Amino acid sequence: MRSVDRRGPSDLHLAARILRAHNGERQRLSLKPLKWNVRLEREAREWAQHLSSKGMLQHADQRGRNQTGENLWMGTAGHWPVENMVGMFIDEKKHYRHARFPDISKTGNWADVGHYSQIVWRDTQEVGCAVATARGNDVLVCRYWPAGNVWGQKAY
Repeated sequence: MRSVDRRGPSDLHLAARILRAHNGERQRLSLKPLKWNVRLEREAREWAQHLSSKGMLQHADQRGRNQTGENLWMGTAGHWPVENMVGMFIDEKKHYRHARFPDISKTGNWADVGHYSQIVWRDTQEVGCAVATARGNDVLVCRYWPAGNVWGQKAY
């Protein structure tokens, strides 16, 4: 039996825009493009809705996200196109140092570049993201499989 994709045209357009933002940076580095995963998108949507209802950012625990990687973003509702949200992850490259994780940041703190390194992690193949709005904020959650930022490895 074939599964039916019940997302509306606006959801498909949003997914395409988010994927294009991710893959633009991967292409710049000659990395294989990520593929969109609707299961990851669904999980990301559930977590984004949870976070937006609380008005805070917090990573889901590893068991709760099935060992996937996760990037989070929050900003004023309606003011940020998804390209800018993902772009803020990519802007971390200004502090990125190409070395083995966790020694990957010029600042000395890997968390300063962790969103970026997850996007460009060579072994990551799939992504699914969602935006939820509540309490005056948009929350973007992206899930990545397999997860990046693996201890002792280089992103690419």
